[in-house]
Amino acid sequence: MALTLALLAGLCGLQALALLRAPAAWLPAAITVNLAAGDSITLGQRELAAPQSDRNHLSLRHDANGWALRNLSAGKQVVLLRDGSEQRLGSMAMQGLQRFQIDGAVFNVGAADAHEVSFTRDGHAWRYDGAVLYRDGSQQANCPESRLASKALSAWNRIMPLALTIARPLSFGGNLYCDNRLGLAQVTPGAAQIARVNGRLQLSAGNPDGDRAAVLVTDRSGQADLRKQEAALTGVNAIMVGHTRFQLTTQDDQLTLQPSRHVKLFSDPELKLPEQVSWQWQQRTLWSGGHADAIWIGMALCLACVAVSAGARGLARSPWTARVADGGGLLAAAGMLAVGLIALIAQRAGYAPSAACSLLLGASALLVWLALPGRLTLATAAGAVLLAAGLLAQLELGLGAPESSWLRYYQKSAAMLAIGAGLGGLLRLWAQHQAARGAHLQQRTIEWLLALFAAVALAALAAQVLWGDETGVFDLQPVELAKLALTALTAHCLALRFNWHSGPQRLADHGARWLQLIAPALLFLALLSLALVQVDDFSPLILLLVWSTGMGLAYAVAAGNRVLAALLLAGALMAVAGVVYLRVFGTDDLIRWGFYADRFLVWLNPAEHPHTGQQLLLGARAIGDGGWLGADHWLGLRALGQSAGGVVQIPAVQDDFAASFFLNRHGLVGGLLLWAVQAAFLIGIVLTAVRAYRSGTAARNFRHAWVGRFRYFALCGGGAFVLAHFLLSWGTNLAIFPIMGQPMSFLSAGGSHLLFFLCPLLTFCAISAPSTEGV
Repeated sequence: MALTLALLAGLCGLQALALLRAPAAWLPAAITVNLAAGDSITLGQRELAAPQSDRNHLSLRHDANGWALRNLSAGKQVVLLRDGSEQRLGSMAMQGLQRFQIDGAVFNVGAADAHEVSFTRDGHAWRYDGAVLYRDGSQQANCPESRLASKALSAWNRIMPLALTIARPLSFGGNLYCDNRLGLAQVTPGAAQIARVNGRLQLSAGNPDGDRAAVLVTDRSGQADLRKQEAALTGVNAIMVGHTRFQLTTQDDQLTLQPSRHVKLFSDPELKLPEQVSWQWQQRTLWSGGHADAIWIGMALCLACVAVSAGARGLARSPWTARVADGGGLLAAAGMLAVGLIALIAQRAGYAPSAACSLLLGASALLVWLALPGRLTLATAAGAVLLAAGLLAQLELGLGAPESSWLRYYQKSAAMLAIGAGLGGLLRLWAQHQAARGAHLQQRTIEWLLALFAAVALAALAAQVLWGDETGVFDLQPVELAKLALTALTAHCLALRFNWHSGPQRLADHGARWLQLIAPALLFLALLSLALVQVDDFSPLILLLVWSTGMGLAYAVAAGNRVLAALLLAGALMAVAGVVYLRVFGTDDLIRWGFYADRFLVWLNPAEHPHTGQQLLLGARAIGDGGWLGADHWLGLRALGQSAGGVVQIPAVQDDFAASFFLNRHGLVGGLLLWAVQAAFLIGIVLTAVRAYRSGTAARNFRHAWVGRFRYFALCGGGAFVLAHFLLSWGTNLAIFPIMGQPMSFLSAGGSHLLFFLCPLLTFCAISAPSTEGV
């Protein structure tokens, strides 16, 4: 306990030191544009302090009718927000259109509403419903290069009702008529598209050649060119330029923009601007702000409850002190859950707590977690240290980036940690209370709870398929919850398998019983795989493969099946040999097989792919610059709170390439220390799982045996998923594997991964420890 507390105090102290050493940074609080009637001005990245915008992004015009705006960017949108509705410049709703033209190809619209559009050209009748394109009443064949996932998705959309279809855009251009492509001779593929956006069909101009295609639309008011579409700002509350949001107000000749989210930071409050533009500067605040009084009060009350609980446990054991200690722990866990929710809601509402508040929130969550009753296991201690190290890395990245939004990853992770620690603490206290009373859930109740858990996870996956994309849905990743549900279901089935003859149910046919037990897990695994195949990335399949291997080894060890264990180990060695073979020898087989050939080609020779290989090249450069002792040659101590330099230019550096930033900042020595703690965490999970299995085999009744084996398989499954994340992330960052879009557990800014997978896994480890370690 003392060593763990010392390490956590040191890591939290480094976070505080980073905040203290962070240099002053300035950003515009308001941007004022003054234009006389009849004048216009072009604004871009410099004038708007919007890092993701173009150099000349939009044109503002002021005349007697008011203010108007036009998007000048060829590849980036400008979105106008009006009282809950939005309008994307360069696009137009299909409803109400009479005709549209794409580089000379004219289409006559027969009927169009929010859900479906019909149009004709050259004697062919086309119909599109947001998911499927029909030519003369028939769905088009799949494209020659379509993968299995695309074909399955096309078949799903064909047989399902409209409400259950998965949105897929209609693309114009190219010479192929297939799937949702409408070929146009002499027109570049992707010149325009129709897609389901916010519940209605919209036509938008594409930019396949770096410039918007000529798309003309005709409605009752006349003809318009989407490239030159201009919108009045009357009634507009806010606009989105790049990723930066601006609150908008107008008064006569003056227009005021208040930027938020993704605002460029400056070292000095000085910048040469056009005479029509002026800025009102404000300094970045790290220690205050965000209307966080409720969070500060909540943390103080939680820490007071922790102190009362610890003090009561230090006194002589009596019923009164026991009740005080339990009550203090309960209030601390519940309070931490409430504070975490308040912090997360405040951040979502645009009033994120300060970095200092998030620092204390994360530290308080870790303290509450460690202060709960129970012996501190190796897995819990290593997990807490990894959480603190991850928060430190995210804070360093947030302070070192040249824009305001990067701190949101740190703030979100701290809030998620507080929610996970509070909820997990309540579950731990409930489990200890049940164990002290000798009460337990009935087997039927447990099975219903597992079925409900699986149903919730499947519903979340369905929501992602229907309304989300590969990044998730509603800013969450249901896949993380699905992995947990898959592990729990499989652990339950395998635990029952070992009590084949002593279970509460009797079936004459053991084969039918085995199918009944394993069928839910197999069904869930099939549905999970189907959902994951949608993602244009094979890393989820690798995750499932590593997890399956881990569960297979756990079963082989428990059953004493040496043949199965040898086969699984041989398969793992063959996989390693396959990676070495691909790395050393040519790529002709990859091209012929067609299995994500582009990713493998980039991996084998990123220099020949300047765009897609940029992520690997920048990551390798960052790791090389870090050397053994970090870029500052002091293991990152001298660079605390300072600029991160060009490392922030690595795509997804906060997620997939978080390890590259860590190695650049803290060097290979820091990386070795991190590997040691990660190995300790996995070893701790294995040790807890082994003790749980021994407890199950020594039990003399069905329930105790099932509990021990269930904990064994669940911990092995959870540890296998964490191991897979470690392997894929380190392998991607060190170019051992092709690029795979998976976060590194604990280190990356994966809020869903932290809340829906890591925190439940740590909670289950802590709950499993008392009955197996005599706590």
